[in-house]
Amino acid sequence: MSKRTDQVGDEIQRILGEVILNEMKDPRLGFVTVTGVTMTPDLQRANVRLSVMGDPAERDAAFQILVRARGFLRHRVGDELTLRTVPQLVLHLDTSLDNALRIGEVLRQVDAERQAHPPQLDDVTDAEP
Repeated sequence: MSKRTDQVGDEIQRILGEVILNEMKDPRLGFVTVTGVTMTPDLQRANVRLSVMGDPAERDAAFQILVRARGFLRHRVGDELTLRTVPQLVLHLDTSLDNALRIGEVLRQVDAERQAHPPQLDDVTDAEP
């Protein structure tokens, strides 16, 4: 990635975050975070990662609302950015936070199990066989 693509991606991330928070009023959206934007080298496409809080049905509903609003979102990006062409927005549901939470929960369960049932050490001798 070049510095320019990183800068454009960061700016699109900022714009989309503000637009989703302040301009989209659908109550089904819930808590949506733009977790990252990766630009293609030609700046024609922006891969936008979105994290949506809620159960799977709520996440899917919110994501579909955002997919349907892609034209509006692209228009708002075009209003804010000075580019020859406004990049196409390709939306992706970012599940890395969910995966991290699941891993954390598994680790807590393992720790609780270890505390409830500490390992038993057998008599160990220093003698070699």
